[in-house]
Amino acid sequence: MAGYTDAAFRAVCTDWGAPMCFTEMVSAEALARGSRKTEALLRRAPNEALIGFQIFAGSPASAAAAVKILSRLEPTVIDLNCGCSVPKVLKTGCGAALLRTPDAIRGIVEAMRQETALPVTVKLRSGWDDASRNFRDTAEAAVTAGASLVTLHPRTRAQGFTGKAQWEDITALAALLPVPVLGSGDLFTSEDVRRMLESTRCAGVMLARGAVGNPFLFREAMELLETGSAPPPADAGLRLETAYRHLTLMAAFVGERLACREMRKHCVAYTRGLSGSAAVRQAAVHADTLEEYRSIFAAYLGVQEFPAASH
Repeated sequence: MAGYTDAAFRAVCTDWGAPMCFTEMVSAEALARGSRKTEALLRRAPNEALIGFQIFAGSPASAAAAVKILSRLEPTVIDLNCGCSVPKVLKTGCGAALLRTPDAIRGIVEAMRQETALPVTVKLRSGWDDASRNFRDTAEAAVTAGASLVTLHPRTRAQGFTGKAQWEDITALAALLPVPVLGSGDLFTSEDVRRMLESTRCAGVMLARGAVGNPFLFREAMELLETGSAPPPADAGLRLETAYRHLTLMAAFVGERLACREMRKHCVAYTRGLSGSAAVRQAAVHADTLEEYRSIFAAYLGVQEFPAASH
């Protein structure tokens, strides 16, 4: 997710059981031009044994050039985003704009496959709008071109993230394709994960918005699937200790000042639902140092030692 799944956040998710994470999507064109800012988005966390690089591209040539560069960095998979509905991505013919032309997806995936022996995967939405729910056509185009796996977020581009994800589209696609299908959309609890797997028969799931401020969801879902019961939700202490680890990791990657600014949006997510936590969020808006965050979190928890030695 752009603006969220940087190396620090992926490291925290990995700590909490995520088997593999994806980078923020990067522009194939920018990679081909040698953009250092774009290359920085591909930074790998030390604990990431597996990693997916995700690109958005509007032409076979730019996609092929990007894949040639990415392959040298030895990711686990390279993913083509055909689902992003952000206007600045759509106007370049990338992301969800590709949903309108399955042949364009086929051509881009073919070009990617010609440049790497790594698995090429594709992320789709159900269609451009309700009048063109063509996920079967776009998925089959990707697979015939060589895609090893397809992920479906069963909303249209027109929906964005509104309304309800139509999981029955995942069911239909999982029954249709000869390659694994992963499901995404409206996965906010471990029970949501279990229900999607059981009801759609998909091969696996991708957690996105549900993991923001809640990386514990990976552990909770895995335990529910493996043992039949999920662990208790993370308490306030664990949430804030994890938030602080997240912050320190960001500071190591991008510097303290920028990390503290970026942490503000994550702090909102980590503290959501905690009693009396509005004061934490208000204070975080003005925090510019790690020590300020430490003091804010310690004051909320009513402790002198933070983070706790046990964690």
